[in-house]
Amino acid sequence: MSQAVVPSKLYERDFCLWVADTVAKLKVRNFDDLDLENLIEEIESLAGREQRELESRLDVLLNHLLKRCYIHTPENYQGWELTIREQRKQLQRLLKQSPSLQNYLSEVFNDIWQVALGDLRQDYPKIEFPDEWQFRRDVETILSAKFWQD
Repeated sequence: MSQAVVPSKLYERDFCLWVADTVAKLKVRNFDDLDLENLIEEIESLAGREQRELESRLDVLLNHLLKRCYIHTPENYQGWELTIREQRKQLQRLLKQSPSLQNYLSEVFNDIWQVALGDLRQDYPKIEFPDEWQFRRDVETILSAKFWQD
């Protein structure tokens, strides 16, 4: 009986079991029985997950930086600053694990900025937000600078 069909069915039936089976086969170097098609697909998707996490965290960070800089409601400052700190911490961890994502952050910054800006203009139509990012945009500055005035 051919095992070529079985791994693919396992992948469709029980992903976690498929992963455990694949890891076991890799550990014993049983390359002939690997479900290569799905393994390749999963490995390719790993970078995409990291990129989506970076985009999501950058969106939240920019959204809260804009709020903190341009919306003058002191009762909200602490909450926004806590979110800024948490997103920066998580982005730093992500970039430490995958330093090449620094280049990706620079590539997607303008697109994520536009999304964050659009959301805030919709949520706060009376607030005048700048059309472009007003500050330095290098990764170190984005992840550490206090852009607002007290």
